[in-house]
Amino acid sequence: MKILVSACLLGVCCRYDGRGNEKDWIRKLAGTDQLVPVCPEQLGGLPTPRPPVEWREGRAVNCEGTDCTEAFLRGAEEACRLAKIIGCEMAVLKARSPSCGCREIYDGSFSGKRIAGQGAAARLLTENGIRVMDEEEAETFFCRKNFEKEKEGEQQ
Repeated sequence: MKILVSACLLGVCCRYDGRGNEKDWIRKLAGTDQLVPVCPEQLGGLPTPRPPVEWREGRAVNCEGTDCTEAFLRGAEEACRLAKIIGCEMAVLKARSPSCGCREIYDGSFSGKRIAGQGAAARLLTENGIRVMDEEEAETFFCRKNFEKEKEGEQQ
């Protein structure tokens, strides 16, 4: 399967704070699936590191008050374009990110409060028929999938 993956989850130092957020179990998927790393925020032209951004009243605004909406929308479009070109069936994205959050995002107050919602890339990928999940949901999904494969092997 071809899977679009937030590049930070593969250890690429592209987060707002210049760090990665590697998840070993995602790296192991490369043995069975084709992983396509992407950072929508970088694709949208934002630098790394950069001030943190949260969605507020439909706009992506950084902690300094600068509106970054256009960069976030451009990055979402590019990530979606890449997923379509390569034929990705699924995306595993960084939880709570203003680009990649799938189920919840931060509320725009920079206080750590979370609300239900999606980041720009997660929303656009979903609208274009790509199954999207964050790394927390995906870990459960792929661990269960591997368990079921192992069980099938034992039964044969």
